[in-house]
Amino acid sequence: METKVLIVGAGPSGLATSACLTRHSIPHLIIEREDCYASLWKKRTYDRLGLHLAKEFCFLPHKPLPPDAPTFMPKDFFLKYVDDYVSQFNINPLYHRTVESASLVEAGKKWRIEAKNKLEGNVEVYHAEFLVVASGENNEGYVPDIKGLSSFPGEIVHSNHFKSGSRYKSKDVLVIGCGNSGMEIAYDLKDHGARTSIVIRIYMVDTLITMLARLKYGDLTKYGIYRPPRGPFAHKNVTGRSPVIDVGTIGKIQNGEIEVVSEILNIEKNNVKFKNGTEKNFDAIVLATGYKSAANKWLKDYKYALNGDGMPKNRMPNHWKGEKGLYCAGLSRRGLFGVSMDAEAIANDINKVITSQK
Repeated sequence: METKVLIVGAGPSGLATSACLTRHSIPHLIIEREDCYASLWKKRTYDRLGLHLAKEFCFLPHKPLPPDAPTFMPKDFFLKYVDDYVSQFNINPLYHRTVESASLVEAGKKWRIEAKNKLEGNVEVYHAEFLVVASGENNEGYVPDIKGLSSFPGEIVHSNHFKSGSRYKSKDVLVIGCGNSGMEIAYDLKDHGARTSIVIRIYMVDTLITMLARLKYGDLTKYGIYRPPRGPFAHKNVTGRSPVIDVGTIGKIQNGEIEVVSEILNIEKNNVKFKNGTEKNFDAIVLATGYKSAANKWLKDYKYALNGDGMPKNRMPNHWKGEKGLYCAGLSRRGLFGVSMDAEAIANDINKVITSQK
């Protein structure tokens, strides 16, 4: 099948790129491995999830948020906005397509993409002049290398499969990871009656935010929460991780409802030993340890846009643009704001190339 542009992934990045290409009347296709668009949001998020950045940074190109949008949108509100977005721009992804390979052919003039149709069982072949990697930086859950983790007999669940703490009532649960997901999941677990512990290494605040946080929370070091020298804006720029928006977890830590534990030394069946010499038995472990890009597994000629970790090889502000008609959207670690910027830049650049060919 021939198309001018092929987009891999129907998350916010793919949808935004599609809308921007449509505005330029550029023909394109989107292929998606799941059975719906925005599958991470619809199928792999916990019930309590809300956006961690203010609404001013969380809209997609060419469609402002409705006037009644709350500052921090809950999941259902944002998904309604995405549904309206897809309807407005008449976006129709091809679902159940898992990309197996994508490589440069025809002397570097076209991309050949092989995707398995999971419903029919056959492999479909697409040819495109431009290829957009929009499979996301949250494409695959990251599982850290923890000594003895495989020996743990209880439930081990990554945050992308965690829905609610209701099933863990009266159980001892360890949350590994102290970003927004980890802190919210810890709160949710305790709220549903689980005996909750969380591994915390850092707490992120800027110089100004540090002063405000100290006024609000006081000295948190006695609870095992430390602030690094790098603030949230610098930290976000370097690591891509947003500062923690407290949903009430700090209060539960301060009053002893949630226990903070140190880094893990090793795990022996149900027993978890920590680097500070303490140990404790757990019934379940939740890995709120983030995600990683998996694009390099199928993108054979990734070198034209990505590095060995599946992230952009070029620095900002040209991270989205590769060579040989290869682009990447939503890999800037700047959330939906970055997604919108990438989508518009990619569509404008493709339009410029097409116009110059006429």
